[in-house]
Amino acid sequence: MGPAAAPRKRSAKKPVPGRSAAALGPSRLAQVRLRSDEVQALQEVMRTLNLKSTSDALREGLRLLAREASEVGAAEEIRTFYGRQGAPLPDGVTEPGDDELAAADEMEW
Repeated sequence: MGPAAAPRKRSAKKPVPGRSAAALGPSRLAQVRLRSDEVQALQEVMRTLNLKSTSDALREGLRLLAREASEVGAAEEIRTFYGRQGAPLPDGVTEPGDDELAAADEMEW
């Protein structure tokens, strides 16, 4: 068998139920180097959230980072629009005092 007749390698992608490969679009391999504590944290997150693979966990992390970046971008647009005066408070809302701000800083979720 010559090189031209060699069988083609199949993709290692696993099908996603209810989605065709075309619907998912092209994918790309991204390597990441993690420290042992990061791997341990990743494994704990995967167990807690019942994520089946490292790829699922990293995709979820990227989704959350993208959402946070969008929120940061929106906040920057608001600051740029209102400038030094700051955004107005909604009707009926009073400016928080120093005590309220300090209490909010101390809150734990």
